[in-house]
Amino acid sequence: MDVRPPGTAHGVLLLSSNGMDVLYGGSYVTYKVIGGVLDFYFFAGPSPLAVVDQYTQLVGRPAPMPYWSFGFHQCRYGYVNVSDLKGVVAGYAMAKIPLEVMWTDIDYMDKYQDFTLNPVNFSFAELRPFVDRLHQNGQKYVVIIDPGISTDPTYGTFIRGMQQDIFLKRNGTNYVGNVWPGDVYFPDFLNPRAAEFWSDEISRFRRAIPVDGIWIDMNELSNFLSPEPLNSLDDPPYRINNSGVHRPINNKTTPASALHYGGVTEYDAHNLFGLLESRATNRALLRDTGRRPYVLSRSTFVGSGRYTAHWTGDNDATWEDLRYSINTMLSFGLFGVPMVGADICGFRKNTTEELCGRWIQLGAFYPFARDHSTIGTIRRELFLWPSVAASARKSLGLRYRLLPYIYTRMYEAHTTGAPIARPLFFSYPEDVTAYGVDTQFLLGRGVLVSPVLEQGATTVDAYFPAGRWFSIYDHSLAIDTRSGKRVTLPALPDAPYVHVAGGSILPLQQSAMTTARARRTPFHLLVALAEDGTAAGELFLDDGESPEMGATKSEFSLVKFSCATRSDGMIRLRSQVVHNSYAPSRKLVISKVVLMGLQSPEPPKKLTVFVNGAKVETNSAVSTGYKSRRVLGAAHVSGLSLVVGDEFELKVDMSN
Repeated sequence: MDVRPPGTAHGVLLLSSNGMDVLYGGSYVTYKVIGGVLDFYFFAGPSPLAVVDQYTQLVGRPAPMPYWSFGFHQCRYGYVNVSDLKGVVAGYAMAKIPLEVMWTDIDYMDKYQDFTLNPVNFSFAELRPFVDRLHQNGQKYVVIIDPGISTDPTYGTFIRGMQQDIFLKRNGTNYVGNVWPGDVYFPDFLNPRAAEFWSDEISRFRRAIPVDGIWIDMNELSNFLSPEPLNSLDDPPYRINNSGVHRPINNKTTPASALHYGGVTEYDAHNLFGLLESRATNRALLRDTGRRPYVLSRSTFVGSGRYTAHWTGDNDATWEDLRYSINTMLSFGLFGVPMVGADICGFRKNTTEELCGRWIQLGAFYPFARDHSTIGTIRRELFLWPSVAASARKSLGLRYRLLPYIYTRMYEAHTTGAPIARPLFFSYPEDVTAYGVDTQFLLGRGVLVSPVLEQGATTVDAYFPAGRWFSIYDHSLAIDTRSGKRVTLPALPDAPYVHVAGGSILPLQQSAMTTARARRTPFHLLVALAEDGTAAGELFLDDGESPEMGATKSEFSLVKFSCATRSDGMIRLRSQVVHNSYAPSRKLVISKVVLMGLQSPEPPKKLTVFVNGAKVETNSAVSTGYKSRRVLGAAHVSGLSLVVGDEFELKVDMSN
């Protein structure tokens, strides 16, 4: 994507699955491709959001993610048994930190073989009741699956794979790789039978352990071997910058001379494996459950967002990787993979209390928020340090309140390609200073996150594009700038700075320990008035798990909100029900409205409230309040019962 003053953008895609170097020279881009065809696509823009819209129209819109996947996830490579998992779940509950999903790495497998259970530490007799209890509590369970299928001749999955002849070939026989189980064959997902085989294995496994999602790892393809070259495909004359050190293209992966179904060489198809496995896994879960699939893949390609979420791989518990997680996340939003995040607190190396605390403050606002670490490092569940637990409660508490807003951004991503987490220049393309900001990010158009990214930092250097910016914590006007402004803020001990852009209306709910419980709480509307006294927002609602999201044949509700201020001081907030086939929208209510950015810094003598033209008497049920916030004020109306699925008009008169 190219963005230049006064904010015009265009995009270029070279759609090639072959190895390549891409060199950026400031005013030019050079592609050095070692095979295939040169299919170039140009996206005219003219805005960054328009480029991503056009790009995802071509490669496929991002898959809708289930509502529960926006909760907080916990994982570790090295959980020793089911009792360990129970202790983690109990630890989060005792610390009153939300926990939506427990994950299990390869520890649960028997001899690291897919679709098996360790008979001692993760036996069916112990694991199934654990998963059932998670489900009873509104929580979920996800496991890892690697593509390498053990060649153990007694292993059922291997036997069925051999019967269906679905493995990658080399020199006329199945190629033998080596990963966690030892010698393995790799499914060839270019073979239509491989997807059927994969789906059948997933269904067999889910009959024993009804997992809610599947994590596919090692699918670059990763191989503990570096195969010897057989021909020029394995050692081409131009050596690409593989892994940043010009390693041979066979290094720690399947050989380029291997052969796929239809005579396609690995040389040409290598980069497609993660995409093809994601597609097969997505379709397998959809067929087996009838619900919206949740797949997490390490390897991705152009169009992977149609099928999978992504995490940024095996990062380190370092301040550098904490910071780097932001621009990596923002890049994947541009690629059409909006459900993305990094391992919170770092995967490798030992974290520290300070680093882990700052990481959850940031990671609570990744679209995909998961704490994950590896065996041999210190444990880093968020409840282990009091200060980290405090940060988790505050930051995740705010995330769960923001879930209706974030989920509506998922709907926007699914229908237009717009990233959930996006760079500042996506919303402010005319602001040249915003082009280089990669230490902050926006959630949608309306929420700006400014985390602490340096050890021992006592301040945060933040950039605010033109407009009003309100603190989400105390509703005060933090910044009002006409042309963009850099500000140094004192670092908060237990949260990042989160600001709301003037002109935004955010639908919120209450925090809870699970998304299911949070979804049953009343809504609040947080209205941040722009300088001209207007604001707008929207709310998308569905059951959070139906395969379709916002399609004509699915049940959903879409409500748009608008607010305007008249010259006489009357504020009018209106809802417009664009679509309403989701039955619970008739029961869910908006109980509170907060109006930020009111022109009167001093409280008016009285706030008079009208709903659909009728005056509302304040009493024990309905109350109003007003707080002076330096140059502007903030008012609230509580105790309302505005039905989400019914159009309404709320007027607040401050003229008296």
